Amino acid sequence: MRRPGLRTGPPAALAALALLSGCATVAPDGGFGDVAATTQARIGATPELARDGAGALAASLRDLPVFAQGAPLDMDAAVRIAVVNHAGLQATYRNVGVAQADLVTASRPPNPKLDFKRLAGGGALEIERGITFDLVGLLTAPLAARMETRRFEQVKRDVGAAIERHALETRTAWIEAVASRQALDYARRVLAASAAGAELTGRMASVGNTNQLELAREQVFHAQAAGDVARAARRATAARERLTRALGLWGKDADYALPDHLPDLPAAPADLPDVERLALAQRLDVQAARADAAATAADLGLTRTTRFINVLDAGYANKSQTDAPTERGYTLSLELPLFDWGGARVARAEATYMRAVDRVALAAVTARSEARERYLAYRNAYDVARHYRDTIIPLRRKIGDEVLLRYNGMLASPQDLLADARAQAEAVTAYIEAQQAFWEAQAELEAALGMRIAPQAAPATHKEHAE
Repeated sequence: MRRPGLRTGPPAALAALALLSGCATVAPDGGFGDVAATTQARIGATPELARDGAGALAASLRDLPVFAQGAPLDMDAAVRIAVVNHAGLQATYRNVGVAQADLVTASRPPNPKLDFKRLAGGGALEIERGITFDLVGLLTAPLAARMETRRFEQVKRDVGAAIERHALETRTAWIEAVASRQALDYARRVLAASAAGAELTGRMASVGNTNQLELAREQVFHAQAAGDVARAARRATAARERLTRALGLWGKDADYALPDHLPDLPAAPADLPDVERLALAQRLDVQAARADAAATAADLGLTRTTRFINVLDAGYANKSQTDAPTERGYTLSLELPLFDWGGARVARAEATYMRAVDRVALAAVTARSEARERYLAYRNAYDVARHYRDTIIPLRRKIGDEVLLRYNGMLASPQDLLADARAQAEAVTAYIEAQQAFWEAQAELEAALGMRIAPQAAPATHKEHAE
């Protein structure tokens, strides 16, 4: 007597499998929308998947003032361009789509196997047909889906961390490019002033109003100023090209304009007494390490579930022969654990999990240390730049005004005036470097914390630049 389950089982199983397979689909953006939404609040720009092909500037960037109006490129616009236009970053974005496809594959049941055998001879014909299903795959499908879900989330965090790293690289490249241009402009002004000083000293020496020693000093200062201009030009070119690479621009799009100077210092530095907590809560590398440990734990659970049964297939089969009724039944195949009892797989999974736990601890220690280091560097850079802005530069200008006043009253010599000009040049150059160090320290602090620092406007009395 045949049991009804053997006849109706295969259609019911097929219906159940079709229902399960229809639950998992591939999103059009490959799941990248979640990464973009998470990253936008962290870097102040929204990443996008390129739709216009490699090397083409995205249509969403054409309306930016730097391209539409020829306006100078600011720091936030640079990050906006970089996270949309950089080809290497776009390649990283595709990892999310790959991981989502793996998740969808793991969420669907394994395909059944169709067996067909036809034997003929001596006027007899024998045909065997069968459909086999992987029962272990069906039983462990929920575990595998959860494991791939964790891996998918981990990949999204990894991609988000890559976006933040590139945003930091773009910000530091922009800061260096603008500071290098500002230093080059000032070096050229110093060169022009040194040329005038050397010419004046030469005229005075020709009529006996100064000696050859003073003339040689002015001439060597002029020669050094020319060398400084050459070095500043080289640094400005290299810094601009570094920024261009970070933006992923080429051709006419690379002819963007830069601001004449760095932004003013904020009114006060950010007060962040809990930088360690912020870093642990916000940093994507810490979250990725935790996700990796969770995914590895899921692997361990799956390994233990399938420790002894490696292959278990069951299916429906029928057989027909010439001059004989069709025979129906089922097939079952099982791999016997005679040599491999799965202990090595479990031990490997446990060691892999402990490795992931150690990496979580390392990520947490590193995040805490980097947060403290970057915050102290940020505060120190602000104090140094503010010291130059509020103390050294005003004093140098006051000294310059006093020397000029005494020169006009014939109480100071031209050599005194030229010596003061050289001292002012050194102070202004140091102030530009201090400004650059501060903005770079702020960008590195934001990267270490995984969050933006709200800017504070500089007071009107401090909105002045080196002239």
